[in-house]
Amino acid sequence: MLHMLILGMGYSASRLAARLRAEGWQVTGVRRSADAQAIAFDDEPAVRAAIAGATHILSSVPPEGEEDPVLTRYGAAIAAAPALWVGYLSSTGVYGDAAGAWVDEASPVGQGRRTARARADLAWGALRPDVRRFRLPGIYGPGRSALDRVRAGKAHRIALPGQIFSRVHVDDIVGGIIAAFDGPPGAYNLADDRPCAQNDVIATACELLGQPLPPLLSLEQADLSPQALAFYAENRRVANGRARRLLGWKPLYPTHVEGLRACLVEENQPC
Repeated sequence: MLHMLILGMGYSASRLAARLRAEGWQVTGVRRSADAQAIAFDDEPAVRAAIAGATHILSSVPPEGEEDPVLTRYGAAIAAAPALWVGYLSSTGVYGDAAGAWVDEASPVGQGRRTARARADLAWGALRPDVRRFRLPGIYGPGRSALDRVRAGKAHRIALPGQIFSRVHVDDIVGGIIAAFDGPPGAYNLADDRPCAQNDVIATACELLGQPLPPLLSLEQADLSPQALAFYAENRRVANGRARRLLGWKPLYPTHVEGLRACLVEENQPC
């Protein structure tokens, strides 16, 4: 039986686990604390046994401080494991600010605010020759999208002309990972086809929900958290051509419009 071990059962990884289980895979998850669906990260005997027994291994654990906790504790075991396939969920933040230009997998990494993420990305690439690294932009999907922010009254429109972002629906991440089971190793950007301003996404969400647009604010007026401010400090368009060419992948939701509509359908709300 195909056996996927997922270290870090977050939003995207949990979506992948559900898809694989529905297709007959055995899936073992690892979380900070054990539950009915996962073993505890600190349970070294159980985690090492799972690493030794899995056919596929995926880490979705981000760096903590300056280190990758999975590599620190289990990197040597994963490097020596008999698994047929190893993957890592990374971030397009490794490219840093591109002043709105396109970036692809050949673009320099480690130039932005996410230096620890960039080091982890490169370390996973060097761990063993069959690693697939999936560089992800802003992730959205059911229960985690601009629709939720608009409903909660927490959506912002920020006056930053020329500020562009890429994003990806969670199901397109799942599709990209599955496509990479039979594809060559290396780094892959999984992003939709139309980078756009965050204001455009908020406007689409408001239209779908029949809600008025929030006011257009400056960064200072918006009083954003440090994390949100850092989001607006970088500006890039993410190219997805390598995944299309080498994996045969293409996004189910090529723009945020189709993606947000799909979220409404899954959430059983009319669109």
